Amino acid sequence: MNGFIIVFFGAGIGGMLRHAVHVVATVIFGTGIPHATAAINIAGSLVMGLLVGWFAQKAGPGHSWQLFLATGVLGGFTTFSTFSLDAALLWQRGQPGLALAYILSSVVLAVLGLFAGLLVVQHLA
Repeated sequence: MNGFIIVFFGAGIGGMLRHAVHVVATVIFGTGIPHATAAINIAGSLVMGLLVGWFAQKAGPGHSWQLFLATGVLGGFTTFSTFSLDAALLWQRGQPGLALAYILSSVVLAVLGLFAGLLVVQHLA
């Protein structure tokens, strides 16, 4: 099956799971603190570590399953898991300074990008 289709279906499942976690967390904890986002990012990163470790140790179930599970399902659930994997790989490759720079710049620039988008919309409205 085409890789794009595989990722498409996986991302749909991941997006539905993310929405379900948000709904449940909002009912249980309310909206004062973003519990759902934190849980999604932590769980997604844990599952990415489990998948990548399993794929590496067991030679994986094949490229299509990697696309479906890691890129699709986890990508739809949270891209933070991929961000975490990229940072961990830099660290494991003996580049802790680059890993730290990647982490800090990604978080700071992503938040700044969000604020920039909000400002653009506010000025256009």
